[in-house]
Amino acid sequence: MLENLELLPPDSILGLSAACRADPNPDKVDLTIGIYMDERGVCPVFEAVQQAQRALVEQEISKAYLAPAGDELFNRGLQQLVLGSDSAALAAGRVSSIQTPGGCGALRIAAEVIHAAAPDARVWVSDPTWPVHIPLISSVGMPLEKYRYYDPASHGVNFDGMVEDLKNARAGDVVLLHGCCHNPCGADLSLQQWGVIADMAEQQGFMPFIDIAYQGLGDGLVEDAAGLRLLVSRLPEVIVAASCSKNLGLYRERTGATIFVCRDEANAQAILSQAAVAARRVYSMPPAHGALLAGRILTDETLGEVWRTELAAMCQRINQLRSDLRGALEKHSGLDFSFIEKEKGMFSFLGLSAEQALRLRDERSVYMLDSSRINVAGVNASNLEYLAESVASVL
Repeated sequence: MLENLELLPPDSILGLSAACRADPNPDKVDLTIGIYMDERGVCPVFEAVQQAQRALVEQEISKAYLAPAGDELFNRGLQQLVLGSDSAALAAGRVSSIQTPGGCGALRIAAEVIHAAAPDARVWVSDPTWPVHIPLISSVGMPLEKYRYYDPASHGVNFDGMVEDLKNARAGDVVLLHGCCHNPCGADLSLQQWGVIADMAEQQGFMPFIDIAYQGLGDGLVEDAAGLRLLVSRLPEVIVAASCSKNLGLYRERTGATIFVCRDEANAQAILSQAAVAARRVYSMPPAHGALLAGRILTDETLGEVWRTELAAMCQRINQLRSDLRGALEKHSGLDFSFIEKEKGMFSFLGLSAEQALRLRDERSVYMLDSSRINVAGVNASNLEYLAESVASVL
């Protein structure tokens, strides 16, 4: 039976990263995988995480399963982080959440619950979107539709096209939105544009499904959640997939949650029961370690302050990298790269062709996706000039 299966090609992003690791060129630059890297090219462990981990190791007395919904402290802390501690939906008790294996698990559990509630619902995804959105959602059995989002000419949001396409979303459909720091383009909606989407959701009856994986890495924890919170304040139902991989650096711990904003408290508990059953058939029980760390940090005043200070410094560095990269590219190419400073988060399209991206890999050992999407956090003082000169060489 198994001999009938063919060798599949590697994931496009992971395969490029592996090729970069194998490249012997000492000047190679890896801009592929969306992981935050510091000036040393290392994905650092937050000091707040280290402190929480030491305390957990000293105090943990059991490795028994967590509850199906996950760690209570974690769920409460993440709900407040994403929705705001002053959220009216939280105060009304119409929010529930389930801890998941990372943001991917959160997306999948959301898709399972949506499919159980409305098997014929269409899910609208942005063009472009994070590639893994598509198999995570469509493999549940729901059809996907695309809406225009990115305008390569302006390097910004094609909001007119987005609105025009979403006019076709009907009652019972689901619209997947990036909460902030859009992956892969870095172009975000303004708060005014979020308000237009809220108007459309109210009038047309579609439900927003928000993936917020980078809260705190754009403009700040509060600013990055402003659009999401606007939708929650105005709509009876919103689903959120949240991740702690980036803003807490818990990549390998796979820590996330699906948050359900429902019509009332009874409905919130009913939806949580549906999510727990879905989780049972997908991965059975949630992993503990990352959530226990995150829960401590998010609900402890001292640890929380240490973490927020670290995250703010990380956000500031990313924005400074954007400024530095713009300057270096403009110096070497003589072209306008001002769009890089206007984008948010870790990603940007440089506007190169697939052929130019291939030349960069072959001739200069600069690794980016064929779309020219780069991880800005892969840039540092030691590779900035080489990167900019290399890009200019293929323009």
